Amino acid sequence: MKISASIYSDKKRPLKDVISDLVSHQVDLLHIDCNDDLSVFEDIALIREWCSLPIDLHIITENPSKYYDLLEKNPVEYLTFQYEDLKEKLTLPSVLTAKKGLAIVTPTHIDVFDEFQDFDFILFMATVPGQSGGKFDPINFKKIRDFQKKYPSKSIHVDGGVNGEVSFILRTMGVSSSVSGSYLFNEPSIGQALMNLTKRSLESHFQIKDFMIPISETPVIDETNISLKSVLECIEKGRLGFCLVIDQHRKYKGLVSNADVRKILIHEFDHLPNINLTGLINSNAVGLNENTTVNEMLQLIKNKPFPITYLPVWDDENNAVGIITFVNLIRGEL
Repeated sequence: MKISASIYSDKKRPLKDVISDLVSHQVDLLHIDCNDDLSVFEDIALIREWCSLPIDLHIITENPSKYYDLLEKNPVEYLTFQYEDLKEKLTLPSVLTAKKGLAIVTPTHIDVFDEFQDFDFILFMATVPGQSGGKFDPINFKKIRDFQKKYPSKSIHVDGGVNGEVSFILRTMGVSSSVSGSYLFNEPSIGQALMNLTKRSLESHFQIKDFMIPISETPVIDETNISLKSVLECIEKGRLGFCLVIDQHRKYKGLVSNADVRKILIHEFDHLPNINLTGLINSNAVGLNENTTVNEMLQLIKNKPFPITYLPVWDDENNAVGIITFVNLIRGEL
């Protein structure tokens, strides 16, 4: 996941010093907030003289067309417009080569992106726009999942409340870029803040239930309806390589993975019509309680001698409530 440094969050130093510090620490992108202020293009021109880092420009305006000529003369790599402020139709000229994004605040539904399907990414404003140091609203975890499901080919960027723990969760979810402002500059050094945003050991404030894939979106099969065909269909439909097994009361019983199916087919190949299907269920699969913290989850994974790509999640009554999957980690690192 790329880190986009919000350059105006450091109000103590001259802009040139801030840019020099970010360049020396190899930040990925320079995030520029433009709250209907044409003068930011003077800064963009200066930054182009100082470094070659990609510019991530976020414009908040009622009338985007007044920026088109300036954008043509001062091209940027990433260009985002704030949806809620638009008063005119957002029709970007073809000469603008930047990757195009639409920013939305937490209360705005992701369906507004339907009008912008030629855009490359969405930017979730996870706190109140313009509020430095705000807290990440966990409802955005669900919005990210919903957006991925509806627009699987589009990238996701996040701005607001991204600390070390939130950064790890976003990487796990496959987010492509996160904006860091006050967190990046309020640490003892930019280097330490960047290390916190990318490290694997961290302090936990969120629990698994805050960002897991809920049971309503999880491939699940009732143990009373298990057959080889139903298991294969459930795995195929879920597209995660496994399905959870529950009883009629939603109690977690185990899971069946592609590997489990493959093993039993190999062992019982000569007796396919009479396969003992209870042997498909892995009742000892590694999983965790929904109240587990992010740090506890990481410790669990580190202590296992084998790689873990997904984890079933249950509540205190052993009811299946969801899953954690790491299949998006690679996507988020690209």
